[in-house]
Amino acid sequence: MRFVIQRVKRASVSVDGKITGQIADGLLVLAGVYADDTEQIADKMVKKLCALRIFADENGKTNLSVQDVGGSLLIVSQFTLCADCRHGNRPSFSGAAGAQPAEAMYKYILAKAAETVPNVQAGIFGADMMVELLNDGPFTIVLDSEKI
Repeated sequence: MRFVIQRVKRASVSVDGKITGQIADGLLVLAGVYADDTEQIADKMVKKLCALRIFADENGKTNLSVQDVGGSLLIVSQFTLCADCRHGNRPSFSGAAGAQPAEAMYKYILAKAAETVPNVQAGIFGADMMVELLNDGPFTIVLDSEKI
């Protein structure tokens, strides 16, 4: 599983011109699910996501998590994060989870995140989405389940 996490001042996702999710201060999370990902991996990833200390404290140090600052999450599924670009110039997505298991895992991730962060917004799985954001910092982190 791979998350690209961006600290944002605001972010939104829309489908066919309609906003499906939007947040103010918080984290935009692009989530890619691999075929061998499990709920245990998702639990670990969401726990790390919600505890990452990437918001400034009163001294300007990055010591606070999204939950500490009362921030929100906008989580968007993005299978292209599972791209394998090692061979040739056309990415392979053979390692990505199929549509049904990936959608189930995405819904699981949303539910687990909502257990910790009260405001969790989402895109629409499998849709052609437009994502807009104002990155704060910029501050972007990649979480890979094999490296945490």
